[in-house]
Amino acid sequence: MGMTADAALWFLPAVIPIAIYVSWTDMSMMKITNKAVMALVASYAILGLFAFPFDMYLWQWLNLVVMLVIGIALNAAGVMGAGDAKFMAAAAPMIVLADIRDLMLLFAACLIAALLVHRAAKYSPIRAAVPHWKSWEDRKFPKGFPLSVTLLMYLLLVAIYR
Repeated sequence: MGMTADAALWFLPAVIPIAIYVSWTDMSMMKITNKAVMALVASYAILGLFAFPFDMYLWQWLNLVVMLVIGIALNAAGVMGAGDAKFMAAAAPMIVLADIRDLMLLFAACLIAALLVHRAAKYSPIRAAVPHWKSWEDRKFPKGFPLSVTLLMYLLLVAIYR
């Protein structure tokens, strides 16, 4: 069984501002701050108690550990930054394993869409509004943008369609 709409609704009020903040800071500074990661972990620590049955709440913490190990390996391989790895780990307890296939498809769509939107914005008048963003010139793409949008969209889709 995947995540329930009720569970998603518990997490959304906390995830919305964190996702916006992560997207903004990763595009502007090419950095996901530790305070955003800790806010996401704290959100799960508190809201997870209300969102999930207690035994499931405890098991979901294992997702954080598994994703942190995977993220460290991906960071060591140069695939993503340390902030991206920490954000994935912090978000992982909010993801139900039964939904992983759908989540991966959603992430692929968000990654492509974020790349297209970011690159289109780079050559549009939007750039004049935020000319200081490091992501305009960096050859690396800020993955915090699609990662945070993926988490947000996952929770929104579950809340709407389940």
